[in-house]
Amino acid sequence: MAFDVAHVRGLFPSLGDGWIHLDPQVGMQIPDSVASAVSTGFRQLAATPGGVYPAARAAADTVDRARRAVADLLATDPSTVVLGPSRSALVTGLAEALPVTTWLGGNVVLSRQDDEPNIVPWLRAAENHGATTRWAEVDVETGALPTWQYRDLVDERTAVVAVTLASSTIGAITDVSAIAALAKEAGALLVVDASSAAPYLSLDIARLGADVVLVSAERWGGPRVSAMAFRSATAMDRLRSVSMDPRAEGPARFESEPHQGALLAGLVASVEHLASLDDDAIGKRRPRLVTALDGVYEYLQRLTFYLTTTLQHLNQVNLVGTVEDRVPAVSFTFDGISADKVVRRLADNGICAIADAPSRALSRMGAGDFGGAVTLGLGPYSTPYEVDHLVRALGSLG
Repeated sequence: MAFDVAHVRGLFPSLGDGWIHLDPQVGMQIPDSVASAVSTGFRQLAATPGGVYPAARAAADTVDRARRAVADLLATDPSTVVLGPSRSALVTGLAEALPVTTWLGGNVVLSRQDDEPNIVPWLRAAENHGATTRWAEVDVETGALPTWQYRDLVDERTAVVAVTLASSTIGAITDVSAIAALAKEAGALLVVDASSAAPYLSLDIARLGADVVLVSAERWGGPRVSAMAFRSATAMDRLRSVSMDPRAEGPARFESEPHQGALLAGLVASVEHLASLDDDAIGKRRPRLVTALDGVYEYLQRLTFYLTTTLQHLNQVNLVGTVEDRVPAVSFTFDGISADKVVRRLADNGICAIADAPSRALSRMGAGDFGGAVTLGLGPYSTPYEVDHLVRALGSLG
């Protein structure tokens, strides 16, 4: 069955506000099922897991369900899923959990394609332990992250390789499996931020070859919570605990603070929402997720092609990056007009977009020389009409 965007739009009450939301990078619109789950959770899940009374048992069950939901999303075991308030908090905890000997005389390989949450904690850890930082650069023409450069960057002294699966600003998808082979040969920990890919691609941690995968639920319409999954419990057990609870076991060893049960209830509902985007998908949640996300990806690939092709016909619009293998995210500069002014004009026309998003890739590609870049993204609720309205608004600037 073809992807039913009209049905999907009905799942998002916020779309009735009259705005065109082309800014999923700062948070996908929240479906009604997620909002209801969070609201109910705040009324019923105020207790902290660990007690024997009903509210505490319900909170503990919500934590377990959240781990299972993320495990289905990433095709891994729930016992390897760590939950946290943000990607930066989880990466900071992971860096702290690594043995000090890991860093001695070592290096960390980072990518300018990544979001800051998968860069800054590693920079700080490297500085604190006297490790060297090496950078993988983007191709300034295409916006892709060439994997051939990792052959020179990764060596026997590499402790960590941190890389994104998909750019949040250019949309370029990285061939992580090629990097994984080099990281494995060097004995380095491969940490993949899949947050920008998770709303559009079915993910499998083993197929990626990653040791750790990060996701943020707000990217697909969930609450602002994140998760970090290990490929194996064995690798997780070798790391130090960062929990404030000395009795913590399993993934709880990497969770420094108690969880907010209502937000985890929303996380579970958001993964179930993704699995329900295709009414014809049947069976357990994991196969339903694969079927639904395949349908989302196919629909949005066509719409992204329409978006990029149409933008290229506007004389003053200059797309940043020409990569074809991408998730539905694009950035562009506008001749003679800064990004913030373009975004203000779009807002005057009822369109939400992002001005000058913090991006080392965009900076490297010279977007700042043109007054910054405008970043757009598509969601499963986006339509060709919305793209047409965007183009008309941009055309009025010329």
